[in-house]
Amino acid sequence: MSWNLEGMRVKGLYLDGNQPVSGKVTHSRVCYGGGVAHHIELDEGFQYKDTTISRKAGEVVIVDHKYITEVRD
Repeated sequence: MSWNLEGMRVKGLYLDGNQPVSGKVTHSRVCYGGGVAHHIELDEGFQYKDTTISRKAGEVVIVDHKYITEVRD
């Protein structure tokens, strides 16, 4: 699998592997040090546990490649 997932639908884990997310990758980039990060436009919003961290559907989060759990296309 290529590191560039732009345009693909994925599932992954946000917030260091603690919050499941899914959506379309709008941008994949190589980070300083050689890692890869993906900007994911969310299919669904979420409220993270009992914190004030929340995101709405359509917002973008950045997920490290190691936390991508499924590539759907």
